[in-house]
Amino acid sequence: MADEPLKGLVLGVDLDGVCADSYGKMREIAAEWFEKRLEDLPTDVSYGLPEWGINSMDEYRSLHRFAVTQRDLFKDVPMLPGARKHLRLLSQEGARIRIVTHRLFIHYFHNLAVTQTIDWLDNNGIPYWDLCFMKEKDQVAADIYVDDSPDNIERLRERGFYTICFANSTTQQVSEPRAKSWAQVYSLIDKRVRESS
Repeated sequence: MADEPLKGLVLGVDLDGVCADSYGKMREIAAEWFEKRLEDLPTDVSYGLPEWGINSMDEYRSLHRFAVTQRDLFKDVPMLPGARKHLRLLSQEGARIRIVTHRLFIHYFHNLAVTQTIDWLDNNGIPYWDLCFMKEKDQVAADIYVDDSPDNIERLRERGFYTICFANSTTQQVSEPRAKSWAQVYSLIDKRVRESS
């Protein structure tokens, strides 16, 4: 149909750092957890958050568990500007939105993580047809991916998937295509589809 130029396109969309301001919310929770002033925790961070004083994966898991189980991280995290607007536009143009997130990487509270995620998606009006909780994102068979994990982006690109890097401080070394906003994501998808037609 002429009014659905993206009909048949499957768009694999990450949540944390792409649709949800997870670093911003986690920074607030980390300040409480470490009993530090919020302004003492930098906003520019790298993977694993060593800039906040996290020195091991065990420490990260403890903070993450507290954030989800005691502070409803996945339910209360703010939405990044433009995510809802542009995902709705993409959906209206025929794209199948497939949310792909690796939020189940810590054992024994999967029900809480899944429930909070669905509540967040519904409460924020994010359109989606599929919700996949998995690490190996290339296995969900999307045509275009939007992600902010350098490892995920590298793996997806190595397997031949067009992957847009949603830029933040953890992705400074990741090459194009990159987007600093959802408006840029939308433009990159539009350009890619036109070039592939």
